[in-house]
Amino acid sequence: MHTARLDSETDFDGWRKAARRFRAAGVRPEEVRFQVAGSEQADLFASAHPGEGRDPVLSSEAQPFQDLKAGVSGTVPSPKVLGPGFRRDEREFVVPRAFVELAQAVILHRSEDRFDLLYRLLWRLEREPDLMKVVSDRDVADAFERAKNVSRASHKMKAFVRFRLAEEEGDEHWISWFEPAHRVLERTAPFFARRFTTMRWSILTPDGQAHWDTQQLTFGPPATRDMAPAEDEIEDFWKTYYASTFNPARLKTQTMQGEMPKRYWANLPEAALIPELIASAAAREQAMVAAPLPEPNPRLAKTLARLNRDQAFEEGFVPSSLEELGQAVQACRRCPLWRDATQGVCGQGARKARLMIVGEQPGDQEDLAGRPFVGPAGQVLDAALEEAGIDRNDAFVTNAVRHFKHEPRGKRRIHQTPTTSEVTACRWWLDAERTLVKPKVIVTLGGTAALGVLGRKVAVTKERGQPIPLSDATALLTVHPSYLLRIPDREAAALERERFVADLKAVRRLL
Repeated sequence: MHTARLDSETDFDGWRKAARRFRAAGVRPEEVRFQVAGSEQADLFASAHPGEGRDPVLSSEAQPFQDLKAGVSGTVPSPKVLGPGFRRDEREFVVPRAFVELAQAVILHRSEDRFDLLYRLLWRLEREPDLMKVVSDRDVADAFERAKNVSRASHKMKAFVRFRLAEEEGDEHWISWFEPAHRVLERTAPFFARRFTTMRWSILTPDGQAHWDTQQLTFGPPATRDMAPAEDEIEDFWKTYYASTFNPARLKTQTMQGEMPKRYWANLPEAALIPELIASAAAREQAMVAAPLPEPNPRLAKTLARLNRDQAFEEGFVPSSLEELGQAVQACRRCPLWRDATQGVCGQGARKARLMIVGEQPGDQEDLAGRPFVGPAGQVLDAALEEAGIDRNDAFVTNAVRHFKHEPRGKRRIHQTPTTSEVTACRWWLDAERTLVKPKVIVTLGGTAALGVLGRKVAVTKERGQPIPLSDATALLTVHPSYLLRIPDREAAALERERFVADLKAVRRLL
């Protein structure tokens, strides 16, 4: 038996060097054992001295290989030790980048046989160079599943670390105790350094410690729970906030426990509130439903009283300005949506804007304010436009539907997607705005907006980012900013936001 001793449970470099040496010498997977320092046990079959018919025990100081990320390349020590599968005139063995990235993740898994699994894949890669593409292979599937578990553990660490304040000699020091499912501390700690740059913090785990002094990230030995504060004054405020954001009407216990596994509850201050919140959810939901609806906004009645209710529907009526169009929409009866809305909301922006941005419909805040994109989705849009180098003041922002379609639920108004007939009925207003503004490029945010502009249903994912010529402009489809707000996974949300900004940069090039 050939044994390699590694410096730690996550000693990727040590495993890489030893595995490369084993592979070059033709040592088969069943003859290899990887052992972490401090966990050595007597092995009667391990070679301990050279010259006894077996290779000596290998440490993490064994022959190194070159940087795996550049394509692992190592030189075989001597032709006489070439193993099966090596040609005597070819002494280099290169592994694909996919294996390197996979191995760096699997090393962090808590399974004891992870080193053996990776060496088994390495052994097979020379004869099967496309092995990493065979996802049905048992070893490949096993490795990818472990890497997936490691990635999930890193994500949960980002979501469930809770810092507590501990003052040291008058300086604030934020400390957290966390027990990750896998050894992901060093992999995940840079995220907290980027997010809490100006805060001095420490994350303590059974695997090690991470410390950020606002300048440098360092790591230390394993810690114990008693090294972290048990509570602080801020937790009461945090629990109050958490309870106030709990929506009993949207409670899905199984989904919640899937996203927030119970293994993390012991370290979450708000977890103590969850059983009571779940138990009282049904009663709170009934109380919300039974609560009387708020009185209609009197602004609608006053606006209608000042206007000619039939003005917008007189034969041949053509608005001469955006102001006249905005007044006329208050008398719109083309579909039933006006009944429950506060007011009609037309577009806003430059009179002769070269860019028109079309959303779906006014939201709750837009319905009250009478202006488009002033709520959370509008904030996402503003930030993305700025990053793409587009000034919102130079664009005309509007919606495919003029009235807020919603479902009353207690004191809240829950958004509902307009139907095709409602979008079609409202298209008259959008066409009138296009006639007055005369944009050169029209960006549609989501499928409803695309239906209003193009007059047909589209699959945004298929036609996204592709310029579509129209009779009076060029259209480009992308997602609605509210979609970005609904993505629960932070990493996925960040990627989607990058795609959204890329679409807006393409719009800038069209302009």
